Amino acid sequence: MTNINQRLQSVKDKISEAETKFGRESGSVSLLAVSKTHPAETIIEAFSSGQRSFGENYLQHAVPKIQELRDYDIEWHFIGPLQSNKTRPVAENFTWVHSVDREKIAQRLSDQKPVEKAPINICIQVNVSDEDNKSGVDFESVEELAQAITNLQGVHLRGLMAIPEITDDIELQRANFRKLREKFEELNGKGFELDTLSMGMSDDLESAVAEGSTMVRVGTAIFGARRAK
Repeated sequence: MTNINQRLQSVKDKISEAETKFGRESGSVSLLAVSKTHPAETIIEAFSSGQRSFGENYLQHAVPKIQELRDYDIEWHFIGPLQSNKTRPVAENFTWVHSVDREKIAQRLSDQKPVEKAPINICIQVNVSDEDNKSGVDFESVEELAQAITNLQGVHLRGLMAIPEITDDIELQRANFRKLREKFEELNGKGFELDTLSMGMSDDLESAVAEGSTMVRVGTAIFGARRAK
C-alpha cells in the first residue's frame, strides 16, 4: 500500500470515527480529496483506492489534469475563488462548483454549460467568519442568491460551503459551522431542498462533522504538503 493509499484510509477512518462519536449515520459524510497542485499520478493512486471525487482550485493546473484523466470516472469539484472571465472552462470541465457567491457567476455557469452536460451542482460560499479578505456572501444575502440560482436552468443548487477562520479553538470552530448549518436548515424550511453542507478540512474535520457537514474537503492529510504551483 502506498503512502497516499494509507493516508486516504486514515482520513476515511477519521470521518467514520467522527460519525460514530457525534451520532451521525454511517456514510453520511462524504470525502472530497483536494488534489490542487498535485500531479495526475497522485490522483490515480487515490482513485485506485476507491476515491472518485476530487477538488481543484487552480484552474490553469486543473484543466490539463482533467483532460489527462478523462478516461477515469472522476467527479471534479471546483472549490476556489471564481472570476467571471474564468467561468467557461469551469462550466465545461467540472461537475460541482463550491465557490459561488454572486448571481453573475451562477448565470454565466448556467449559460456556458455544454448542452449535453447535466446541470452543474452549485454550493453557495458563505463568509461565516465575516472576514474582509475572504470570498463568500454574507448571511443576510444567502437567501436572495439561493432564489436567483434556483431560477437558472443550467445549474442545480445543492447547498452551502464555508471556509471559516483558522483557529485551534474547538468551540469557535463548531460555532462557525453551526451558523452555516442553521442557515442551511432555515433555507430548507423555506422549501429550497438543499442536501449538501460542504464544510470541514484537515484541521477542523471533527468539528464540521459534529455540526452536520455532509462533505469534508481534505488535501494535505491525503496528498502531503502542497506542491509549488
